[in-house]
Amino acid sequence: MGAFSIWHWVIVLVVVLILFGGKGKLSGIMGDFGKGLKNFKDQVKSNKKTEETELINEVPEKNAKPNKKKTSAKSSPKKKTTKNKS
Repeated sequence: MGAFSIWHWVIVLVVVLILFGGKGKLSGIMGDFGKGLKNFKDQVKSNKKTEETELINEVPEKNAKPNKKKTSAKSSPKKKTTKNKS
């Protein structure tokens, strides 16, 4: 015979039916627990995505250099350079 006899499987089936089957309080509690676990996982995923987008948005702000160059109306014209085509 295998590792489990028919009586082992009957006991396991009864325990599973008590926990998850029927319309008893325990099955309602297990259903609520499953819904809560699902909501928790969804919130963790959404928080992870928000943190990633915040990090992406913060990087350019930290690396951005302020433009301190002031231009005046009387600036000298720049010389045009030409490249020799060889």
